[in-house]
Amino acid sequence: MNWSNWAEFWAMGGHARYVWGSFAMVALVLAAEWAQLAWRRRLARRPEGLRGIALDKEVKAHEAANET
Repeated sequence: MNWSNWAEFWAMGGHARYVWGSFAMVALVLAAEWAQLAWRRRLARRPEGLRGIALDKEVKAHEAANET
């Protein structure tokens, strides 16, 4: 496509909502992925690591099953 000015470029031939909305969703998903990776990296560097969370869940599940 050829645009004669920047306004036409940003309008994307009348499809700007879909084009820029798609870019925004991709950026949002990538930001969420990077945030999750950073969180898991910090968690893995802790002494108890990721296993600590799994063990806590198992203990809570076991305690809940034994309450009855």
